[in-house]
Amino acid sequence: MTTVLPLTGRTAVVTGGARGIGAAVAAALARAGARVVVGDLDLALAEATARDIGEAATALPVDVADRDGLTAFLDAAESRLGPLDVLVNNAGIMPLSRIEDEPDATTARILAVNLHAVIHGSREAVVRMRPRGRGHIVNMASVAAKAPGPGAATYAASKSGVVAFSGALRAELRGSGVQVSCVLPGLVATELSAGVAVPGFRPVTPATVADAVVRVVRRPRFEVYVPGSVGVTLRLGSLAGRRFGDWLQRASGADAAVLGAIGSADRLAYERRAAGEG
Repeated sequence: MTTVLPLTGRTAVVTGGARGIGAAVAAALARAGARVVVGDLDLALAEATARDIGEAATALPVDVADRDGLTAFLDAAESRLGPLDVLVNNAGIMPLSRIEDEPDATTARILAVNLHAVIHGSREAVVRMRPRGRGHIVNMASVAAKAPGPGAATYAASKSGVVAFSGALRAELRGSGVQVSCVLPGLVATELSAGVAVPGFRPVTPATVADAVVRVVRRPRFEVYVPGSVGVTLRLGSLAGRRFGDWLQRASGADAAVLGAIGSADRLAYERRAAGEG
């Protein structure tokens, strides 16, 4: 029988926790009994999210692209709620463009937020968790890490990096008592995927992803796809070879959906925020 690890009284930190998947993860962890720190660049929204969650939640500001600031944020979280037990590296951005149109500043920002922040946050978590012989690092990746498509090349690269980094980190921590997991959602109904509509595919809710995070913390394993059927499809596709995978992406409309969303009115507000303009 698989042991179910308790979350009651544990300290959990969620980056990018003010909205979307992050807010849903913070709420789900709190319902499971954890004390949760909602970390976000938008402190006012993080505070509102924490109020909605209730007494178990605390809001703190963090810019994950600021490495010293991320360290100070984790210090503050531990000062408020006690030693770090669970870190969910959730903060991420997905500006869309063809690569020849992507400014280098955008490329650098995607890598800083989606990958370097995960590496630095994980390193800080290991420093805090390994001496105590327990803890869990959950890194939010994406199905794009396994099935990259046009229009989000740098995003896919950053998420592939998250998976590879997490796999290596897991090997380093084997036997330490510190767990590492990757959660790979498909299309999720959040602002990040605004304007991207794949025919015949219904986006999952942030709550569905959050439930998967709670399950993997309670019963640790490395890779978790949301929904699970996506993982099955990708594994079958890998057996069939690259040509089949390319055909499947084109036939499903996934490639056209992302390319068609570039510059769409539905994404204007999100793209401005992802660029740090508001």
